[in-house]
Amino acid sequence: MPTSRLARELYHYFMVLAGSREMVKEEYPRSIGKRLLTTTDGGKHRDLGVSVGARTERTDVVLVGGGIMSATLGVFLKELEPSWNIILLERLDKVAQESTNPWNNAGTGHSALCELNYAPAGPDGTVNPAKALGINEQFQVSRQFWASLVNEGILPDNSFINPVPHMSLVFGDEHSKYLTARYEAFRTQKLFERMEFSTERDKIAEWAPLTVAGRAADEPIAATWAPEGTDVDFGALTKSMVDYLQTHGVEVRYGYQVTDVSRESDGSWTIQAKNRINKEEPLTVHTKFVFLGAGGGALHLLQKSGIEEGKGYGGFPVSGLFLRSTNEATASQHNAKVYGQASVGAPPMSVPHLDTRYVDGKRSLLFGPYAGFKPNFLKQGSYFDLPLSVRLNNVYPMTRAGAANTSLVKYLVTELFKSREARLGALHRYYPEAVGDDWELITAGQRVQIMKRDAKKGGVLQFGTEVVSASDGSLAALLGASPGASTAAPIMLNLLNRCFPSRMAAWEPRIRELVPGYGMKLNDNPSLADELMGYTAKVLGIYN
Repeated sequence: MPTSRLARELYHYFMVLAGSREMVKEEYPRSIGKRLLTTTDGGKHRDLGVSVGARTERTDVVLVGGGIMSATLGVFLKELEPSWNIILLERLDKVAQESTNPWNNAGTGHSALCELNYAPAGPDGTVNPAKALGINEQFQVSRQFWASLVNEGILPDNSFINPVPHMSLVFGDEHSKYLTARYEAFRTQKLFERMEFSTERDKIAEWAPLTVAGRAADEPIAATWAPEGTDVDFGALTKSMVDYLQTHGVEVRYGYQVTDVSRESDGSWTIQAKNRINKEEPLTVHTKFVFLGAGGGALHLLQKSGIEEGKGYGGFPVSGLFLRSTNEATASQHNAKVYGQASVGAPPMSVPHLDTRYVDGKRSLLFGPYAGFKPNFLKQGSYFDLPLSVRLNNVYPMTRAGAANTSLVKYLVTELFKSREARLGALHRYYPEAVGDDWELITAGQRVQIMKRDAKKGGVLQFGTEVVSASDGSLAALLGASPGASTAAPIMLNLLNRCFPSRMAAWEPRIRELVPGYGMKLNDNPSLADELMGYTAKVLGIYN
């Protein structure tokens, strides 16, 4: 039993929620309109869960969710095993409508050029660039993959990505001291060699004039600037990938929400899905491999799978809001993604930043995010998502993680009650002369931060992205948030290696065509880094 007061309160809260499942179980039924069908399988009868009027299909691969992760994995599999049959199930009427939608994320090509949370100062004030280098290496893999898709005509063009320099901007002497230490640690690394640093207002104004105009003359500021930064429309990228898949035999089924994932005696999987558009057309799919790429919805499905590797995982949803300006005159004065320091207790995804965005070919400005709390795991999800995720195997890790993150709870409560004036005040910190009437508040996507078991702490709140897979590789789920979409390509390569280890040797030649630097660290190979970064910059139309 948890001992701290907060842990006890959270424990009882979750147990109450868990006890109320019977009242709300219709939100996530294990079956819809089932009639009992039996078959002889080794002398045992089993319920196939086939509904009247349902279709039953067999396939090699089922991709659950129509976001950037499923699209990326689908392209890899179609290129590596063209003969495999693939079905993609999307609960909405279009792909890329949840976290992948361009207005549900910041569109940052996360490469650790400006995100300070990837390289915090140590107790002695020094900065270790190792984690930041890992993030950058992953983004380079994505850059190579996208460039190859454009070069081979798999993607129609490079319009989904735009060159937008990345900046870090900090205020005050202490933060300036930290940024100096960060720059000194980064500048000797090949992948960060183009980075510049300045405390001079004129130079910073040259990089991002809106951040300097109107600022108090005596306020110390410091900034770094990296020209190779990018803005990515992950929605457009995903749509193009899915269009390609559909023209190459992949079945994309819209309006189908997966309600159950169950293991068969032969190791295959049975997927049950309800049709949210036409309730009279449920679907049953028998498959050899299933990928749960349903964003926040992946946790529920992972739990339904019953695999041992998925036990102990929970999720804490964090919603996001942005201020957006579509004033063309203002947007034309700013060409950068400017990241600052996170507030105390804030999750990494809530680091304030002033961004140039390109969506549907139009340039705009985005500031935020402002965090909030909703129990939904998806933007278009259910208020019961959080309580229905509670299990006996994860309630203790969740309560322990909650008890250890009281600062996060305090931060979220503060964010929930922020007025428009307070939000504009945060904007003025980065853009002193911003006109409030030019900015509208928009609702961004839901992020589900991972809570998991920890041998020492009982449970931890883990930021980042994590793949959970069955021991035999027949099922994999993608959990977590940032850097997410930016690192979809390396994440899916890691998934392929974990789930299909016996095939990797045969696949490697094609993988190397798609990702020329596969298996190599560019930071450790300067000449290769120059070659591949130059190649991807040229093909994608971005700065080298």
